[in-house]
Amino acid sequence: MVEPHVILVDEKDNVLGTLPKLEAHAKGLLHRAISVFLFDYEGNWIIQQRALNKYHSAGLWTNTCCSHPYYNETVIEAANRRLMEEMGMNCELNFVFKLLYRAELDNELVEHELDHVFVGFTTQLPVLNRDEVSEWRKLSFFDIDKEIQLYPERYTEWFKLMYKKVNLHLVLETTNRKN
Repeated sequence: MVEPHVILVDEKDNVLGTLPKLEAHAKGLLHRAISVFLFDYEGNWIIQQRALNKYHSAGLWTNTCCSHPYYNETVIEAANRRLMEEMGMNCELNFVFKLLYRAELDNELVEHELDHVFVGFTTQLPVLNRDEVSEWRKLSFFDIDKEIQLYPERYTEWFKLMYKKVNLHLVLETTNRKN
């Protein structure tokens, strides 16, 4: 099997080339990524626990799904593909922001990503791909925030960097709809 490649980018998201995924993470090179955050209509977050066989951040809690787009794939196509591959779900996704970050991970790897973040609302329940996901939960923002304050080691680095920004976006969006 050929190792998947990631799209190397600069800070403005201009494509610089591709590299095998593991090599890019070992060298800490900036690459394009996607993250999806799903919510039910009561405002609960649908989060997943990464499978124990993942090459980094195994067993940690994180957003609904995340990955890297293929070379000739848009970020929204990648988000929809991975949502189905990991969680067996589909729903309308909306782009909310990009986040450039660098985080040291386990196994001497580095996430250095320009992450395209999407949100969506659903009534569907996940149908897990056990090669990707161990478990899932629905939690309120306040429960997630409290748990991260008490047990930050249980969550992925990128989730801890994004969840408050995603919540702020949701609060502002709800406020704007009411006005």
